[in-house]
Amino acid sequence: MHKLRSYLMAGLLVWLPIIVTLLIIRFIIGLLDGVFGLLPAKYQPDYLFGVHIPGLGIILSVIILLITGLTVTNFLGKQLVGYWDALMARIPLVRSIHSGVKQILHTMFTPDGPAFRKVLLVEYPRREMWSIAFQTGKVSPKVKKVLEEDMVTIFIPTTPNPTSGFLMIVPRADTREVDLTVDEALKLVISLGVVQSASELAASKIGSVNSNT
Repeated sequence: MHKLRSYLMAGLLVWLPIIVTLLIIRFIIGLLDGVFGLLPAKYQPDYLFGVHIPGLGIILSVIILLITGLTVTNFLGKQLVGYWDALMARIPLVRSIHSGVKQILHTMFTPDGPAFRKVLLVEYPRREMWSIAFQTGKVSPKVKKVLEEDMVTIFIPTTPNPTSGFLMIVPRADTREVDLTVDEALKLVISLGVVQSASELAASKIGSVNSNT
């Protein structure tokens, strides 16, 4: 029974990541391929051509994204985006959702932005017990004025699901910056600390070789 359990776990560790990866890719492809669902039925390719063409929605989505990117990067495009944001800001319920999502995306995907650029260690949930955290941004000047200290906003993810966690404002002096990339830290959190970074694995192999010699 022990060997059978080991074989089942070994097979699960091989197939489960493959299945999850395929499901995520399938979801993204289906989302992009379903762009024609926004059009009236008589304008959809299935009705016009009389046959379903897989992947046509993905091609159209990529073309739309490229055209949009080219448009909004020039002066006229920026003006149009400004008018659109002003229009969204006038709609009571939509403005809070639209502005919030836009600010989050700008913060996370801007190359020079501070969000999720640093991996930190912080003593949580008690002293001498360290947790991995990500710096999410600077503290609001109003909060900084009340606390009267150099503070930093951090996110402590839960494991193995890093999409949930705790948002905290802590003194910068109570954090320790770690020489890990965000991807390496996320792998460490998701794997319950089992998966190490490539550099650490290489160093451990070199150390084991040196000890054997």
